[in-house]
Amino acid sequence: MTDTLNKIKELREITGAGFLDCKKALEENNDNIDQSIDFLRKKGLAKASKKSSREAKEGAVGVYMNVNQAVLLEINSETDFAAKNNLFLDFMDKIGKYILENENSKDLILEKFLEKKFEEKSISDHFNEIIAKIGENIVLKKIVVMKNEQKTKFYSYIHNNYRPNIGKICVILKAQVKEENEEATQLGKNLCMHIAASKPLALDSNQLDLQLVAREKEIQIATIKASGKPNNILEKILEGKMKKFYSEVTLLNQSYIMDPDKNIRQILDEFSKKNTFDIKEFSIFVLGS
Repeated sequence: MTDTLNKIKELREITGAGFLDCKKALEENNDNIDQSIDFLRKKGLAKASKKSSREAKEGAVGVYMNVNQAVLLEINSETDFAAKNNLFLDFMDKIGKYILENENSKDLILEKFLEKKFEEKSISDHFNEIIAKIGENIVLKKIVVMKNEQKTKFYSYIHNNYRPNIGKICVILKAQVKEENEEATQLGKNLCMHIAASKPLALDSNQLDLQLVAREKEIQIATIKASGKPNNILEKILEGKMKKFYSEVTLLNQSYIMDPDKNIRQILDEFSKKNTFDIKEFSIFVLGS
């Protein structure tokens, strides 16, 4: 993050003013934080500072989909009570639908997104307005955009829902399906439910973060050595332990919650004998994580 963005972030945290307002204040005051605070106060733009300094851990996650793409969105509030308020839920739907209809990038930068305008105001201004209406700090936490490629199909699941598309856990699964029928639709839904329950970190072991894998191997090697096992069988034991680790954290290797005797890869192989179901990617948002 650049020095300018850091200063904008700092000024926003102190004053609660919008991204563009903070940017302008810094530009007109030679990047001086104290002078920028006074500038914003004089314009009445720092009135939400107390609310914006409070921590927002509640809120909701939402799913928005059309034929071209799918969106996962998390917006945080301070209390669960506020998250269930129709003002908050309507606001979340407004932001989610805007992203779905207007954003084409898979790699949205939140700071840049907050600068964008719709309904003649910046996204940041919309957030300031909802803060004033609800009386709590409301924060844009994260966004994922998933593109439809190669005639893929989106499936979703919402857990602990406030609305059909908004809840505390949301999952989107993208798959290439040979024939979209009732069985394929049900499998897609069941897989989303499995992801919500089992929370895999990646589709397969080759997609896991390399640092995570290296750290796990280091831990397992230390554990094996501490148990007194001879070095000549260390690699064999390590292989078994890492296989167990992959079966816990990767979707294709996890035991299927609806048929624990089989893993997801086996379930897909069986299903694909009559109708191909090839998972391309998935994403899960768990409120507060």
